[in-house]
Amino acid sequence: MSQTVMMGLVKMHLRSAVLLMLFLLVMRNISFAHATQYPKVTSPPGKISYADDSSADGGKIEHGELITNIDNARKLLHAQHHSLSPVARLSLPTKYSKSEISSVEDYALSLDELVLVHPGPGEYVHVMEGKRHGYNNLSVGITNTEPGGSPPMHTHPGEESHVLLEGTIKYAVKDKQFIVTAPYIMHIPPMIPHSFRNEGEKVARIVVIFPTNIWEYDVLDYFPFGKQ
Repeated sequence: MSQTVMMGLVKMHLRSAVLLMLFLLVMRNISFAHATQYPKVTSPPGKISYADDSSADGGKIEHGELITNIDNARKLLHAQHHSLSPVARLSLPTKYSKSEISSVEDYALSLDELVLVHPGPGEYVHVMEGKRHGYNNLSVGITNTEPGGSPPMHTHPGEESHVLLEGTIKYAVKDKQFIVTAPYIMHIPPMIPHSFRNEGEKVARIVVIFPTNIWEYDVLDYFPFGKQ
């Protein structure tokens, strides 16, 4: 085999190797972008409790929550704590049947007895709103946060605590972002803008706790993890 033919074969193999490397690099970037920008939604943990309604309770119901306007007093309260603008107040619809407590066994609630809402992409929450179940100063949510799933940036009028036993979560609190690996307990003070995103490969179930028997929060005009 002549030297010219051998050089041609070497160049051909090198060109093929370079093209293969470029192809693998492009595919890796596409996969990485998909994993970081879009939640890996498997299936909802149940049916959303309240159907969409554009004329309910003075607002509208979407994704299981009542959406109402922010009044001027609320806007002033936000301005005292941060520079972001509130765009809507979210709560649970006002029509419900209060739990009947006839024995001590009734104090135990299963998930299918709770309201299910869908606050954001890849984010579902079973909500125990205290006033519906005999609590005076407590509401609890259990999230079903898919990998990449996240709620909108929001605030609560009171403080909040998160409890996670397994998983990795990225938090956005005010203008800072940081990652926390379970097990942990997270404190979020009143009126502090915050959100979170599941950085793990499995569904994260965060227990969110509020010292009030009303479920409510204000959505802000900024999302820290890209488009939502």
